[in-house]
Amino acid sequence: MIIFVVENLSLIKILKVILYPNAKINLGLNIIKKRSDGYHEINSVFYPVKSLFDILEVIPSDIFAFSSSGIIIPNGTNICVKAFRLLQSDFSISNVKIHLHKKIAIGAGLGGGSSDGAFTLVALNKIFNLKLTNDQLKKYALILGADCPFFIDNIPKFISGIGEKMTNLNINLSKYKLKFFFPEIHISSEAAYCELVLQQIDTQLLELVKQPIEKWKHQIRNDFEFSAFNNFPILKKVKQKFYKEGALYSSMTGSGSVIYAIFNK
Repeated sequence: MIIFVVENLSLIKILKVILYPNAKINLGLNIIKKRSDGYHEINSVFYPVKSLFDILEVIPSDIFAFSSSGIIIPNGTNICVKAFRLLQSDFSISNVKIHLHKKIAIGAGLGGGSSDGAFTLVALNKIFNLKLTNDQLKKYALILGADCPFFIDNIPKFISGIGEKMTNLNINLSKYKLKFFFPEIHISSEAAYCELVLQQIDTQLLELVKQPIEKWKHQIRNDFEFSAFNNFPILKKVKQKFYKEGALYSSMTGSGSVIYAIFNK
């Protein structure tokens, strides 16, 4: 939602921008290798879930301010603030007030923080008419985090590299029903990677995900499940429960902890 105010017949100014940063799920997540710079190369498919979202409001202001409501955000500089400072350093944009109503679970593998950062870039681009293309926004988003560029286009993509290499995919889950289990478990990405047990390298995900969903159960995996299920057995039990209920496919998303399942409607 973009709200305009007309100051005179020849000038239209944006009064505020309200956006809805959505979540994503991973259809498979394979860790290919750890690089010398400490980053991990991955293969994954990111699928946007627009029924799960935060609410982001950005308003031009004389002073800069960030506030939040909803789910409590851990202390530290919020990614929305980082996004503002990033563009401010290159374009000398004026101040804004940012309010984030947090609804997407944190430490859940749903990409909520990455989405918030990417959508803040989009909002600032609109407010200040920076005329940045999506490709330019993706470069800024990558500075914020490896998952952030995905949310600029916000369509299904095959992800490789450290998250910066993206290929559009024609995958549509709208005729299926998604169910989620939201445990009160926070798994930080840093902790998940520290406990990661590398599996046999599998580079076939791009082909596997094009198969019928009924075949995904025994072919597509999330490499983070091994350590997460050992540490939190409830996650494994929930996945098994979803399959007993008739799920076509179930998996942990990202580095955890949310478990999702795909059902026929």
